[in-house]
Amino acid sequence: MHHPTAAPHFIQLHQADQAAVRAELAAGLHAQPAHVAPKFFYDALGSRLFDAITELAEYYPTRTEAAIFQAQASAMAQQVPPGAVLVDLGAGSCAKAAGLFSALSPAAYVAVDISVDYLRHAMGQLQQRHPSLPMLGLGLDFSAQLALPAAANDWLGGQGAAGAPRCVFYPGSSIGNFNPAEALALLRQAHAVCAGGGPGGGLLIGVDRVKPKAVVEPAYDDPLGVTAAFNRNLLLHTNALLGTDFAPARWRHVAFFNEADSRIEMHLQSEGAQTVRWPGGERQFADGEQVHTENSYKWQPEDFEALLRKAGFGAPTHWTDARGWFSVFWAPA
Repeated sequence: MHHPTAAPHFIQLHQADQAAVRAELAAGLHAQPAHVAPKFFYDALGSRLFDAITELAEYYPTRTEAAIFQAQASAMAQQVPPGAVLVDLGAGSCAKAAGLFSALSPAAYVAVDISVDYLRHAMGQLQQRHPSLPMLGLGLDFSAQLALPAAANDWLGGQGAAGAPRCVFYPGSSIGNFNPAEALALLRQAHAVCAGGGPGGGLLIGVDRVKPKAVVEPAYDDPLGVTAAFNRNLLLHTNALLGTDFAPARWRHVAFFNEADSRIEMHLQSEGAQTVRWPGGERQFADGEQVHTENSYKWQPEDFEALLRKAGFGAPTHWTDARGWFSVFWAPA
C-alpha cells in the first residue's frame, strides 16, 4: 500500500477566496465589538511564534498532551486500526502526528492547515524522514467547512487507500477555539470525514480541561511576552490580507479566564484613540476599545464526551495526565 514518494503532494483550496477573506475581516472590524478570527494568527511568522509559545514553561497544553501521547501511544494503537489514513487538522509543523507514525502505522498522511507555506516546508522535511509514507498537504480553512475535496479522495485512491479507515487527528485543544455550537458542527463534519473511509475509523482529539485561573491564565499571558507578540502579529497579517494600517505597538495584549463561559479570552486593546483604515473602509477605536481575537474553551471530560456522542460518534475512550489537566479522546465513528 505504501509507495516511495519523492515529495508530498499539495492541494491548495483557500487562496482562491481572497475576496471572501477580505470581506470576513472587514465585517469583523466593523462589528460591535470588533473581532478577528483566530485562524488569522497563522501566517508563516504566526506559526513560528506559536511554536515558540509551546516551549514556554507557562504553556502547559502542548507539554501535557505530548506526555499523554508518549505514555499511551500503544493503548491508542489498540483503538486506531493499522493502515488507516491519518487526517491531521491544523497540522502546523506536523510534529505531533509524526510522533505517532510508528505506533499507528498509517497507510497515508493527509495534513490540513490554513498556513500553506509553513505546511509545505514542514511536510518537505517530514517526507525525507518517511520516504515511503504517502503524504498529502491540504491548504484548507476547515473552520469554515471540513470535508476532503474530490481531488484528495482521488489522490487516496491512487495510493491504494480509498477504502482505508480514516482517523481524524485534532490535537492541541484547538477545538477550544470554537464555542460549543460551533464545536458540535465541526465534530459532525469530522464524523462525516471518518465515515467516508472503511470501517474502524474515528477521531483522536486533544481537549484542554477546566482548571484554576492561576494555572490557565499565565499560559495565555506569559512574562516573556511571546503570546503578546503572537496576538499582535495578527494585526500585521490583517494588514497583509486586507490592506489595513494597524500599528501593532499601539495595541496591548489582554488575556483572562472568563469563568462564567469556561473560556480564555484574548483581546487587543487600543492604546489611545485611533482610526484604522483599509481600502474601502475604516474603523475608529476609542482609547481602551478592544478587538476580540480568540476564545479557548476549557471542558469537563463528561461534557466533551456528551458532545462527541451528539456529533454521532460511539462510546469514547479517554486518557489523561496525573493532574487531570488535559484529555485525549478516541471516539469511534
